[in-house]
Amino acid sequence: MEELFRRTDVEDIEDNVFKLIGKDWMLITAGRKDHYNMMTASWGTAGYLWKKPIMITFVRPQRYTYEFIEQNAHFSVSFFEEKDREVLNLCGTTSGRDLNKMDIDGLTPMETPAGTIAFREAKMIVECRKLYYDDIKPDFFQAFSIEAIYPQKDYHRFYIGEVLDVWMKK
Repeated sequence: MEELFRRTDVEDIEDNVFKLIGKDWMLITAGRKDHYNMMTASWGTAGYLWKKPIMITFVRPQRYTYEFIEQNAHFSVSFFEEKDREVLNLCGTTSGRDLNKMDIDGLTPMETPAGTIAFREAKMIVECRKLYYDDIKPDFFQAFSIEAIYPQKDYHRFYIGEVLDVWMKK
C-alpha cells in the first residue's frame, strides 16, 4: 500500500470535499479481504466532532453494503478520478447480491495496514472506525417531500466514522 499511497493529515486535503462527495462520488466499502462489498454514494459529510475528524455516510437498509457495515467496525471511503466514473456508476446501480463486485474490472482491492478494504485505483482513501450510527427519523425531513423520498419508509442509516487515516495517491 505504501508504495502507491502516502499518509496525509486530514488538514492537508486540498480537494473540495463538497465536490468530492456530491459531484465526484465516493465508494463506501466494508468487510474482509475475502468477503466485502462496496457501494457508490453522493451523500455524506466530513468534519470534526468532539475534536475528532469524522466522516458521515448514509446507507439504506436494503443495500447489500449495509450488512457489511453493520458487521464490521471499520469502513473506507474512496475517491476516484473522472476516468473511473463508469465503475462507480456500476457499483451504485448494481447490487452485490446480483453481481460479485469483488470481481469488477477496474477495481483492485487491497488491505490497508489497519485491515480496511480499499482500492489501488483510488486517488484518496479515508479509513474510518464506526463511532455511532442511527436511523434517520421522519421528522428530520420537514423541509423535504418525505413521501417522495421514502415511499416505503426505508430510511437511511447514518454512520459516523472517526477518520483513522487518509491515504493520497503518490
